Amino acid sequence: MRIRIVDAFTDRPFAGNPAGVLLLDSFPDDVWLQNVAVEVNHAETAFTHPLPAGGEADWALRWFTPTTEVALCGHATLAAAHVLHTTGAHRGPVRFTTRSGVLVATPGDDGSITLDFPTAPLTPVAAPNGVAEALGTEPLATFDTGPNTGDLLIEVADERTVLGLTPDHKALARYSKRGIITTARAEDPSRGYDFVSRCFFPNVGIDEDPVTGSAHTALAPFWSERLGRTTLTGLQASPRSGLVRTELRGERTLLTGHAVTVVDGELLA
Repeated sequence: MRIRIVDAFTDRPFAGNPAGVLLLDSFPDDVWLQNVAVEVNHAETAFTHPLPAGGEADWALRWFTPTTEVALCGHATLAAAHVLHTTGAHRGPVRFTTRSGVLVATPGDDGSITLDFPTAPLTPVAAPNGVAEALGTEPLATFDTGPNTGDLLIEVADERTVLGLTPDHKALARYSKRGIITTARAEDPSRGYDFVSRCFFPNVGIDEDPVTGSAHTALAPFWSERLGRTTLTGLQASPRSGLVRTELRGERTLLTGHAVTVVDGELLA
């Protein structure tokens, strides 16, 4: 069985967010899927198989972290679409049926892929007691991102604050279902991005995710309202880092990025 490792939201190897991708005939039992995700040991592994023609979707898609299945994942969806397109397994836009509904991935002429995801419904909430201490800085604004991700979105003072965070990951796990998205306006938009973020997901076994597509379904409406534009670029800052182009379309958010296959091998188990 072929297995690929794809770096998503980057156009060069060893950057962006790596994801395992397996093209299957059908989904084996959940224990096997979880065991493969543990073995791959990246933030997510995507499992996908073709569906009968004529339905609302072309492929079924599931995502597993090393500890659990998740309801929405951007970078592993981008990685799966990249593998389908580069191997010829699917041509043109691909419709995935997922736990978050039908998600469409459309290839661009420049080699990018655009994901059509549900926009996160942001609800202002009071900063939970203790979250400032766990994060290491005072929140300026705090939002719940809704059921698909279950994150807490926290705006902090500035880009330097985001880059300098050294949170207590164990403590952060108390404050959301999945994790914490931290963000600030870009210090210098001439560098090619409008806002910066970092994402911490200890509740699903990921202390810090390198580049999180699903988080940008919350970041896009948050920053579009503040910056007065529906099309933006976000930098998710991490040792690997990556750029996500976002376009807010009401209840849907478009996420655009590139991907690179770095490993193409054989799974023997």
